[in-house]
Order: sequence, then structure tokens, then C-alpha cells
Amino acid sequence: MNHLVAIKHLISGLALLVLISSCSSSRKSTKRVDGPPPSLSKPAPAKKPEEKTKEAAKAPFNVPAFGKEVKKATYNIAFFAPLYLDSVFASSNDIPGRTMPRYVLPGLEFYEGAQLAFDTLQQQGYNLKVTVYDSKAKQSIPSLIRSKALEGTDLIIGAVSNPELKELSDFAKEKEINLVSGTFPNDAGISDNPFLYISNSTLKTHCDAIQTYVQDAFANKNIVLLRRNTTFESRLAADFKASYEKMESTKKVRIKEVVWNDATTTEEISKYLLTDRTNVVIVTALDENGAKSLLRKLSVSATTYPLQIFGMPTWDVIKLKEPEFKGLQVYYSSPYYNDKTDAYSRYISDYFRKTYKARPSDMAYKGFDLTYYFVKLLHTNGVYFNGMVSESPKVITSYNFLPVYLKEGEKTPSYFENKNIYIIQKGDSVDIKMNK
Repeated sequence: MNHLVAIKHLISGLALLVLISSCSSSRKSTKRVDGPPPSLSKPAPAKKPEEKTKEAAKAPFNVPAFGKEVKKATYNIAFFAPLYLDSVFASSNDIPGRTMPRYVLPGLEFYEGAQLAFDTLQQQGYNLKVTVYDSKAKQSIPSLIRSKALEGTDLIIGAVSNPELKELSDFAKEKEINLVSGTFPNDAGISDNPFLYISNSTLKTHCDAIQTYVQDAFANKNIVLLRRNTTFESRLAADFKASYEKMESTKKVRIKEVVWNDATTTEEISKYLLTDRTNVVIVTALDENGAKSLLRKLSVSATTYPLQIFGMPTWDVIKLKEPEFKGLQVYYSSPYYNDKTDAYSRYISDYFRKTYKARPSDMAYKGFDLTYYFVKLLHTNGVYFNGMVSESPKVITSYNFLPVYLKEGEKTPSYFENKNIYIIQKGDSVDIKMNK
């Protein structure tokens, strides 16, 4: 993407006012969005002339606020993304070296997709006041909260990590505002906020999904988990064991746990493999160097032993172009899948081609998808849409937000998490979705 062009659009949209480079997107767009395709332009429900609050008979999930029906003529949305504007433009409005720093791109691309969603929805008749905040600006989120800039917010959407997610979560819980975490695959230590939605599923959820898939997909199998001797990978192995214990399937087979390191030989790994059945190999390495190091060892065994190799969600960006990986059947898990053939994806692609003369990134698709999904929920069901979140139709990918209870016997969710995990096979040119 031509990010010199993109950042000019960003700057024109983000009038650098006070309080973490914020702007109101209730303004007209700097560039008019072409009308969406028919599937995106269904008439919006009639706008409410004034705020309407109604108490429901019973509060979903034992959260009193969820029992209220609160609909408004205009919804206030706070959008956070790591744009690093203070760093990039520390001395002037010119981009140093005429290229965007790589660390800026994910947040910028997520913002670009989200902004297209906001503009599109407003053209459909949604009354929105959107304020965009640079979560990596000099002024911190706590100071922003102290200044009461977020008072009156109806929904927070954030592509944030720690400590920003915890800071926003504490505020959202206190003010009873739904907070959508768009990109961080972690609960940030949060264990008591039913207003938090984690869309980029935690690693524990990935472990559960991989466990379920491999146990059900292969009838006659030998399951081997390969981990390194680190605290982190030991915890992942423990998550797989816990997932096995709670499974009620009659087809499940116990996992063999093997610790490996760079000095481990192919022969040592082969001791745990069988020639007469499928060897399902689960690898807990998240880093590319570790993953490829082990895959090289397994590629030698693949000539003798039938292998199906399952890696972590970080493997989505790993390219296996080296000759030694040819023929390996490698899979990874992901909470997001987009084959880019649906009407929404084509609409996004056309817009980016016309506006930026380039293709949208995966982060741009995600920014559009998540924003469109939750703002439509807000507009249709009101501020406390929580009881309807599982019934909202998908935009690009499918979500399955379920309550998570971290403490034994608790009645109120610790948070809500997207439990829909895709198992995807890596291909030479395109990755293939294996499950629904």
C-alpha cells in the first residue's frame, strides 16, 4: 500500500487537537466512499428521535446493566489504535525517509479498515460520533480518563495491548461500557469485566480447538506434543492436557509429551512416531526460527512416518518456501479467515484500489469487519447489546462470543471471548480452511 498517501488521509482525518490526537468522525469524510454493494446497503432501522431506556425482565449473564434497553439518536464511539503520530512526526509533518516505519503499519491499516466501516455505516443512515485516539501518544490513557474525555462513550473499540487494554478495561467496567479488544490475543490479566470482548482468541482457546480437531478428525492416530523446556511452552502443554481431561469424546487418545531443543536429533524424535497410523504432531513454538528448526527435523521423518503437523496461530505469517518443507502437511489455528470472495471483501478491495492504488492488508479487513459487526449490533440493539451478540449475522468472518468464567462457581462472566477457531492448512499459494 502507498502509506504516504494513507498517512495523508489519516492526518486530514485526525485533526491534531488536545487529548491524544483525537478527532470526531461525525464530520464528513475527507473522501466520499462510493456506495456500498446491495448486500451492504439494506435500510437501517428507523432512528430513535431521543434516548430511550427500558428495563428488561431479566438481566442476561447476571449483569444488571445487560437487562436495560438503551437506544439513542446518536451513539458515541471511542476508537483506539497504536498510530505513533508523536514518534513519526516528532519534528515536522513530513514522513522521515518518505517511508512509514514498519511498527506503524498494523495500527494504521486497522484504522483504515475501521474508518471505511464508519463512513459506510454513516452513509447508510447511522448517526455516529466517532473519536479516534492514538494509544501510543505522549498523553497516557489514564490522563485521558482523568480529563473525562471518555465520559458519555457508548462503545470502545481498541487495537491495543498492555498496559492500555487493562487501563481501558478498568474504565469500561466502572462506567459499564462495552469494550472490544480487536487484536490482542490475551486477557491482560483481566478476570472480572463482563463488558470486555476479546475477539483475537487467547492461546488457551486455540489449544482447546486444536485438541478437539485432532481428536475428532483422525480415527487411528498417535498424538505427540513437541515443546521446548520453557515456562511459556510448558504452560501451553498444560493447557493441552487440561483440554484432553475435560473432553468427553470416546475417540480421544492421550497425548505423548516430548521436550526438544536444537540438539535433539531426528532419530530421537522418531522414537515417538509410528509407521502404521497417522502421527499428529502438535508444536508449541510460536517463533518462526523455532518452528522452522523443528520442521526441518520432522521433514526427515516424513519420508518414513505419516505426519500431520499442527502449529500455533503465529504460523499464519510463516512462509514455508524452502525445498525441505515441500510435501509437509502443516496446519495452524486462527480466529479469523477470509477468502476475500464475499461482497464486503470485494467492496473493501475496490475502495482501497481506487483510493490507495493498492490492495488492503489483512489488518484493514479485520478493522472493517470488527467495526462493522459491533457498530451494527450497537445501532440495532442499543448500548447493551450483550444478550444479542451471538445472534448477529457475520460480516466477513464468523465470531462466536461466549462468556468465560475463570473462577469456580462464579455467576458473572470474567469476560466474553471469541471461541470460533478455524483450522487452516498451509498451501503453496493459498491457505485452505479445514473446518467450518
